[in-house]
Amino acid sequence: MPTKFKPSQTVRERGTGRIVTTNYWIKGISKEELLEEINKENPNKKRRAKAIRELERRGVNISWTIIPKDNIV
Repeated sequence: MPTKFKPSQTVRERGTGRIVTTNYWIKGISKEELLEEINKENPNKKRRAKAIRELERRGVNISWTIIPKDNIV
């Protein structure tokens, strides 16, 4: 089973009444959204690890830098 980024969402369409399920597979999430998840102030550790693994799988090189807290920028 492929990895999910977040739980599936089931929504009822207003006009037709059909029920539509949206799956959030990690392969379908954009690189920007994955990087956003990694750089969050208070991230969910499990989702952060999934995002890092997926970016490594895609061949994205992540370089870690420490920003001092007194830095305004």
